[in-house]
Amino acid sequence: MNAEFIEALHEIEREKGISKEVLIEAIEAALVSGYKRNFNSAQNVRVDINRELGNVRVFARKTVVEEVTDPRAQISLDEAQEIDPNYMVDDIIDMEVTPRDFGRIAAQTAKQVVTQRIREAERGIIYSEFIDREQDIVTGIVQRQDGRFYYIDLGKVEALMPLNEKMPNESFKQGDRVKAFITKVEKTTKGPQIFVSRTHPGLLKRLFELEVPEIFDGVVEIKSVAREAGDRSKIAVYSADPNVDPVGACVGPKGMRVQTIVQELKGEKIDIMKWSEETAEYVANALSPSKVVHVTVYEGEKVTRVIVPDYQLSLAIGKRGQNARLAAKLTGWKIDIKSETQAAEEGFVYSEPVSVIPAKGIKEPEDVPAQDETYDIEANAIEEASTADVADERE
Repeated sequence: MNAEFIEALHEIEREKGISKEVLIEAIEAALVSGYKRNFNSAQNVRVDINRELGNVRVFARKTVVEEVTDPRAQISLDEAQEIDPNYMVDDIIDMEVTPRDFGRIAAQTAKQVVTQRIREAERGIIYSEFIDREQDIVTGIVQRQDGRFYYIDLGKVEALMPLNEKMPNESFKQGDRVKAFITKVEKTTKGPQIFVSRTHPGLLKRLFELEVPEIFDGVVEIKSVAREAGDRSKIAVYSADPNVDPVGACVGPKGMRVQTIVQELKGEKIDIMKWSEETAEYVANALSPSKVVHVTVYEGEKVTRVIVPDYQLSLAIGKRGQNARLAAKLTGWKIDIKSETQAAEEGFVYSEPVSVIPAKGIKEPEDVPAQDETYDIEANAIEEASTADVADERE
C-alpha cells in the first residue's frame, strides 16, 4: 500500500461518510488476523499503517525476562539491552517482523475490509433513513413477485409487501408504481428489511394527510380510522376551530380531495363523519349513512343500544354486518342495533334514563349519582352533525 491508498480512503470518507481513521483501524485489525493465518504465528503482534505514506509494518510484542521459555513471546534481558540499555525485566518491546511479501496480503485484506465497511455503512444509512419513516407512506415500483411477497423498488432498497397486505380488488404487474404504508423496518445481517402494506388503516390516514392541507396543518384532526381494505372505510375527524367544517375539508370542493383517495384505493368507499366526545352522538354519526332515532349508553359494559327506523335497519347493519362492524371499530363501543318495532316488542321505553352497569369483576361504587345518558337524536339532527357518506352508497 502507498500514499494513493490513503488518498482513496480520504475520498471514501468524503463520499460515504465513513471515517478514514475507522477504516484504517479496521484494516489493521484484519491484518493482524491475516498475518497469524498466513505465517502460522501465535505471537502477540500489532500492525501499524502510516497515516501519510500508507506503509504497513508488523510488530511482535515481547516481554523482557531473565530466562526465555517462549521465544515467540519473550526476549532475554541481554538481548533487550543490546537494543536499548534502558530496558528492564517485564518491559514490553515491539520488534518489527514485517514479512517480505506482506504487501500483497495487506492490499488484498485492505480491499476486503474497505468493501465490507462501505457495505455496512450504506446499510446503516438506509436503516437510519427508513426507521424514521416507519408509519409513513412511500412510493415505489413493483419489481417482481414470488409465493410470499411483492418486491417494491424504493430506490436505495427493496421493500417487501406480503401478498395478504395487497387489497383484494387490485393486482400488480412489473413496472407498476404503487403507494404503500411502511409497517415495520428490521435490521438484519443482510441489511435493512422494510415491510409495507396496502391494507393497513394507516395508509388511509396518511393519504388524507397528503390530500387535506387542514389535516397537515393541524387544523383538522383525524380521531379514528376503521377499514376493511378494498371495500369500505370509516374515518372520524374533528376541528377545535368552530369556523372549520372538518368533514367538508376532507371531502373538498366537489368531492375532489376524497375522490383522489378513492381512486388511489381502487374505488374503496369512504364514510367521513364528525367525531364527538358525546358517545351517543359519536355512535350515531359512525352508523352513517343510516339514520338513528335513539341511542342509549351503558357505560359499565361499554355497550350502546341504537334504535333505528324499521326501513333503516338493514342499512344500519350493512351487508354482512359491515356498517355496524366498522362503526364499532371506529368508536371502540359495542353497538346493539334494534328497529323501532323490535324495541317496542321488547318493551324498551326511550325516555327512561340509562342504567349504569359496571364491567364484569368490578364492584359498582357506592353513591353513584343518577345520570341521564339517554340521547334522542332526530334524523335531521344527525344530518346536521356533518356525517358524510362519500360513496353515497345505498345498500
